[in-house]
Amino acid sequence: MSSGFVRSSYKLFVGNLPWTIGSKELRTYFSKYGHVANAEVVFDRQLGLSKHYGFVVFSQRDAFNSASNQNTHFLEGRVLTVQQANESPQS
Repeated sequence: MSSGFVRSSYKLFVGNLPWTIGSKELRTYFSKYGHVANAEVVFDRQLGLSKHYGFVVFSQRDAFNSASNQNTHFLEGRVLTVQQANESPQS
């Protein structure tokens, strides 16, 4: 385990993002739940357009749980899909 390792259990998948939302806005929105270690919107490299989903990594379990337990997330009028990111371990 390297020191830069972030536990995947604190990582959220965020879907149905408005196209106007970038990584900075994603971080800002989720930081109300606690410290965001990383926030990243996934973009199509060729088109440069948002793929309408991203990932948020919290540094603390409490922040992750608060965001996870929130029933509905609204951002710019859209309901976001928020769930624990399920990463399969590399073998």
